[in-house]
Amino acid sequence: MNNRPSPPLLERTHLEIIRAVDRHGTLTAAAVHLHLTQSALSHCMRKLEGQLGLALWRREGRGLCLTQAGEYLLRTANRLGPQFTHAEERLRQFARGERGTLRIGMECHPCYQWLLNIVEPFLAEWPAVDLDVKQKFQFGGIGALFGYEIDLLVTPDPLRKTGLLFEPVFDYEQVLVVGPTHPLRHVDHALPEQLAGETLITYPVATDRLDIYTNFLTPAGISPKRHKLIETTEVMLQMVASGRGVAALPHWLVREYADRFPIFAVRLGPEGVDKRIFLGIREPDAEIDYLRAFLELARGLRNKKAAS
Repeated sequence: MNNRPSPPLLERTHLEIIRAVDRHGTLTAAAVHLHLTQSALSHCMRKLEGQLGLALWRREGRGLCLTQAGEYLLRTANRLGPQFTHAEERLRQFARGERGTLRIGMECHPCYQWLLNIVEPFLAEWPAVDLDVKQKFQFGGIGALFGYEIDLLVTPDPLRKTGLLFEPVFDYEQVLVVGPTHPLRHVDHALPEQLAGETLITYPVATDRLDIYTNFLTPAGISPKRHKLIETTEVMLQMVASGRGVAALPHWLVREYADRFPIFAVRLGPEGVDKRIFLGIREPDAEIDYLRAFLELARGLRNKKAAS
């Protein structure tokens, strides 16, 4: 009796092919991207289909459409592909005597200024570690962690999932930002109905991820007259200072820009809107020394701010 295990049917090449076809649209374009001939690519996938006993694509006119099995394989490839790439790059870095790259994902638009306070001492302490900051992810921040697109996530909205760890790193108050001639400048706190006639300027984030909506306006059934999206903090504050609208930002960020722009912070409601920023990592990565060092620097900065 032959007890030898059967050779694996699914290989990394199959995952790369199905991702390339999905990304580039045709077998020909995918073959060019993968530096294969079209016949070699087609033969590889036909062989897999024959071994599996099912089709991964079906023809629709001149194009290809994934079957249910093909859709499942594509989702698997999109999840595993970045992990293979990450592992290979990490091994190449070890071979070159480097420590690796810390890829930071940002789900907090105004946190770049805070991040710079950690990046400078981190890079000085770990000269063999590169650093990359990403803001757009294929599957969102949590998906990017699971999919190895990033190694660390900066977020105000942690999701407690098995395999992930979240470390609180700083607390802040979200405030309304107004210009020097705005009628709310001198009030103790703003009420939701006072924003009904305003132009609200925010970062380009879905309203269900914006604290001024979820914690202030939406519970009161209020919407601003206009919602304007702006990418950069400086342009946003220039608009506010010139009376073109109001914004909602962390109080610490308003203080940092107060000497550059005539802007003023107003509490959102009598109790204010308190928030907390977390750093999220994959649980198995908690023992990576330079990742642990980054978390410790963030904790230290949090303690300094709490004491000040």
